[in-house]
Amino acid sequence: MSEQPVVMCEGKYLRLVKSGHWEYAERTNAGSAVIVIAVTPERKLLFVEQFRIPLGAPTIEMPAGLVGDLDEADTMEEAAKRELLEETGWRADEVKVLMVGPTSSGMSNELIAFVRARGLTRVNAGGGDATEDITVHEVPVDEAPRWLAGKMAAGYSMDPKLWAGLWLLDHEPDGSAA
Repeated sequence: MSEQPVVMCEGKYLRLVKSGHWEYAERTNAGSAVIVIAVTPERKLLFVEQFRIPLGAPTIEMPAGLVGDLDEADTMEEAAKRELLEETGWRADEVKVLMVGPTSSGMSNELIAFVRARGLTRVNAGGGDATEDITVHEVPVDEAPRWLAGKMAAGYSMDPKLWAGLWLLDHEPDGSAA
């Protein structure tokens, strides 16, 4: 049985907690996050590029964002649609939560959901909100692994979840066809 958690430090969006010998981070402004697997009608996978201060490097990611940071009643589906539109300029007619799991179980209690978006329509150029500087990349699905490897070789930081997202593009979590 673990000890009662003790808050070591708390900021505006995060707190550092200690439970027994374990230290970990908790979000204070959202309960979870979504990562959106989205393909355009031309079968191009949507990626976003942005500089991430904690890494000190540019990253390539799938569109993603927090659930509940703007509204307590927010759902994963609503957050996925909102983040996809805000970051990429594409609207999804349908989103499906595929699975939910920890982002980094040894460091944080944050959960993330993989969400597949379908029925995409271009609405605007995307690029994020006023606090973000996002570049949108539309990469043919068949070229995505090679494109990502090229970006890694060029010094971009890559989240391994990108490759899980590539697999979930055409598969359900149980391995059946999507």
